[in-house]
Amino acid sequence: MPLNRPALTLGPGPRGVHAARRWVVRTCQDIGRADLVETAELGVSELVTNALLHGEPPITVRVRGTVEHPRVEVRDSSMEPPVLPAPDPDGEEPLLTFGRGLGILAHGSEAWGAEMEDDGKVVWFAPSAGFQQTSTTGLITGADAARATRTPAHDRVRVEILGVPLRLYLEFQGHFKELRREVRLLALAHEADYPLAKSLSDLFTTLDRHLREGIGVEQIEAAIAQNLTVTDLVVQMPRATARTLSRFIELLDLADDFCRQQRLLSLARSDEQRRFQTWFLCEFVRQAGNEEPLRWPEKDHPQHSVVS
Repeated sequence: MPLNRPALTLGPGPRGVHAARRWVVRTCQDIGRADLVETAELGVSELVTNALLHGEPPITVRVRGTVEHPRVEVRDSSMEPPVLPAPDPDGEEPLLTFGRGLGILAHGSEAWGAEMEDDGKVVWFAPSAGFQQTSTTGLITGADAARATRTPAHDRVRVEILGVPLRLYLEFQGHFKELRREVRLLALAHEADYPLAKSLSDLFTTLDRHLREGIGVEQIEAAIAQNLTVTDLVVQMPRATARTLSRFIELLDLADDFCRQQRLLSLARSDEQRRFQTWFLCEFVRQAGNEEPLRWPEKDHPQHSVVS
């Protein structure tokens, strides 16, 4: 049976480690794999500690794979690969002592490694049923692609989007997907009549990539799973990318004009939706310019739970 449970987003400090340990233990028990509790708990503790000390938020934990072969994943926004443990110079591999980091993980997993991505990394392991005398070798994948597209740390910006009303975010997501499809079809079928539609379609594709890579979809999924109505997002994004998001405010206004002219089947945005989307995108632009975050006004917060 495949596993794809909503991710757990962690807060800073020791509480994040404790929350991750409890969550992974409960997940192992829920899927009937109590035999993996000890190694999974200690392994996730080491990975989350490393992420808190050396990584960048947001930090999330999730369990994927199958019941037969579950895999624990810890994701953070740092593009620095983990340092693989060096072999013991005497050829000996004594059993675990506290504080050996990834060395502990190597003794308590059937396989483990890190997948480097353009906007962070995922360190993962498949917990074993008990600790082993010999260690497994970790594998780092995707590192060359990550290095080729890496943005220097000083050119990345940490964006805090505070008080995001999930109802309006989900409406934004749904409306955007519908608009993207309609604009693409209009461009394909009637580009000669509506040359602007092709430009809009290309821009929508670019915006979709930026939003998916930068917004922290796992944070949204975790908030929805907890039936929250409001959440804070913390994302890492190249500063240049964050600054360009202002052009998409104009893009969405143009799409509204297309809707009003009945060139698209979608409805134009409501005043509330337009206000939210302008605030949401402007936060990236403002904070890329080193301005402080501005929370979504409390008076505009929805008062009901998210309905998925």
